[in-house]
Amino acid sequence: MKALLDHARSLKRRVDFESGEYRKLAEGQSPEALFITCSDSRVIPALITGAGPGEIFELQNAGNIVPPYGQPGASGEAATIEYALEVLGVHDIIVCGHSHCGAMSAIRSGDDLSRLPGVDAWLDLARPRLAPVLEGTPTGPSLSDVVQLNVVNQLAALRSYPSARRRLDEGGLRLHGWYYEVDTGQVHELDEDGLFRVHAA
Repeated sequence: MKALLDHARSLKRRVDFESGEYRKLAEGQSPEALFITCSDSRVIPALITGAGPGEIFELQNAGNIVPPYGQPGASGEAATIEYALEVLGVHDIIVCGHSHCGAMSAIRSGDDLSRLPGVDAWLDLARPRLAPVLEGTPTGPSLSDVVQLNVVNQLAALRSYPSARRRLDEGGLRLHGWYYEVDTGQVHELDEDGLFRVHAA
């Protein structure tokens, strides 16, 4: 923790906040995309995308889950999506799952999460749409298959948001599904055929 604190305390010495780039950030933000991914500490949106300050709006939670529109109660996810679309006007939303995902592994393995009632309740948002695949084969799908299907499901959940649906219909919004391999840095992109593929840079 000391190294993190020291780094934070020295930020003003390391970064030129008088530069045009940072002056512009103080005036407001206009990110290109909303990046929805897992809160896993190994998944770093700016590292994956090369984005600089102000270029992506980030939403991270366990399992990169998008609650369906209209869920009762307040939701940080719904608020972030709404703000990104209606206020910031992002043109792209990326849902990025990843290898070694603890949340999806727990669903795949049917882990007992009674000690983690909050986590258990949260994963209930993803379980129903994964259940047919989990029950469909004798040995069960691989973790990567579960993670990738979850990305597809969360893209479908995004389409349930009126602001997203409207922007999609108008051609002002694009949705992207990614699968990030923590151990290799490889990013697989969901294509029009519903398959995750690695595209050459």
